[in-house]
Amino acid sequence: MTELETLYQSEDEYGPLLVLEDKHMRVLSFGDNDEQSKLLKLQPFLPQHTYVQAMLLVLLFIKPKRVVILGLGGGGLIHALRHYDAGIKITAVELRAQVIEIAKRFFQLPIGKKLTLIHQDAAEFLEQADHKKADVIFADIYGADGVDENQLSDSFIKNAAMMIKADGFLVLNCWKEHSQNRELLSLLQTYFVEVRACLTGGGNWVVFASKTKRDITSSGMKAKAHSLSLQLDFTLSRSLTRFDHWV
Repeated sequence: MTELETLYQSEDEYGPLLVLEDKHMRVLSFGDNDEQSKLLKLQPFLPQHTYVQAMLLVLLFIKPKRVVILGLGGGGLIHALRHYDAGIKITAVELRAQVIEIAKRFFQLPIGKKLTLIHQDAAEFLEQADHKKADVIFADIYGADGVDENQLSDSFIKNAAMMIKADGFLVLNCWKEHSQNRELLSLLQTYFVEVRACLTGGGNWVVFASKTKRDITSSGMKAKAHSLSLQLDFTLSRSLTRFDHWV
């Protein structure tokens, strides 16, 4: 990150906010050696982080019409989803007002009628429960020090489950050490029928909790992944090799 130039720098009550860039990339950072979002300027719909690529594996199981994204960052998930299907209604909830403004100003956020941006704490948003039920909730709430522990709490997961449709999914971006967290697995199994996970090359543990059981063979999964890769414009094969039931 030392090769990147500082394009913008600010601070709010939660800490620093930096936008860094080189000729091809733009990065949102919340502190030293921190990389919250990375955008390929000419192709913003191509996820640059392996965890974002892995989170999109949920599209193997469901074609969502309405999604909620908790934790906006630079909007990498929004770009990829909009490229996949321009008709998806997306609600993104972000705690830091400046992050929303930065995403609009520096990260080509695709503003339009089908994107709703909400400046609010994600846990409060779920607790209020006044949003239409979603097909998928993506939770990607990170600070400079890592995962927001609220994202792994009983109330957060319970409230998220209540906001998800009967055949929907909760997708959680965690760290690889959470793969050993049996309490988290047990909590997810309380509110969801099936829990899968993917360990990414970047050290993230991405969890997929579904409300209904999905029977799909290995060969069927590979065929679907090939088709989905063509739609997303990047290959899912690397993420798929690390994708399985969490038991």
